[in-house]
Amino acid sequence: MLPPTNLEIPAGNNGPLNASLYINSTSSSGKLPILIFSHGFKGFKDWGGFPYLCSKLAESGFAVLSFNFSGNGVESSSPMDFTRLDLFAENTHSIELNDLEAVIEFLPSLAEKYPVDNNRTGLIGHSRGGGISIITAANDNKIKALVTLASIASFDRYTNEQKKRWREKGYIEIPNTRTNQMMRMNVSLLDDIEQNHEKLDILKAAGRLRKPYLIIHGKEDLAVKYTDAEKIYSASGKGFTKLQTIENTGHTFGVEHPFKGSTRAFDEVIELATGFFKDNLA
Repeated sequence: MLPPTNLEIPAGNNGPLNASLYINSTSSSGKLPILIFSHGFKGFKDWGGFPYLCSKLAESGFAVLSFNFSGNGVESSSPMDFTRLDLFAENTHSIELNDLEAVIEFLPSLAEKYPVDNNRTGLIGHSRGGGISIITAANDNKIKALVTLASIASFDRYTNEQKKRWREKGYIEIPNTRTNQMMRMNVSLLDDIEQNHEKLDILKAAGRLRKPYLIIHGKEDLAVKYTDAEKIYSASGKGFTKLQTIENTGHTFGVEHPFKGSTRAFDEVIELATGFFKDNLA
């Protein structure tokens, strides 16, 4: 795999954001289109197969910038561990939207040091990062193409009973089965969902998209049901959007953390995303 260059991206009160830039140093094609990768809930840029995905895209002629959301709970000093659960507890979707916008605003500075064409920018997001990417692509004309992997169709994924208990306690806790940590989410996240419903409406944002968009989803996804992909596709402009189903695979397309190698499904994801971005950003 291509080794990344580690960067810090200014992000106001949220920053700096830890990021990794993947570029094929042997490329002779001048300035490269740039892709920004956004991880999902309980994820981080170095999770499992994400570096492999970014490396493969870079080998195909793109610059790829992956980053950690400021509230994901992972620090650069321990890039594979959730050591800042206090930040995770205070994270909101609006914060993540601001983080991604800060990354986009950083691209002209990046282009001063690296062979990056920030006028050809694409987004690629997994799961919750897909929802963040959809809204950002709909709102930002600098984004020219979008791919989502197993994206959610709504941020409001909680029952009324869960919300009631959430407000009573001031937080809810989600188990991380991999690390055996209980990960707290404060009521500020619920407030954000309810108070910023219009801004955070993924399906309405998908309906506003007027740029090339590829939806990729595993048919056997248990974490984010395939029906989410169908909802996003139904809401989107059919002249711009394509839905690609991958059979017999789930939310992470068969890859694990720690990374144990790629899978047939994950290789298909990479092939589809590469071809799509070549067609629309080259």
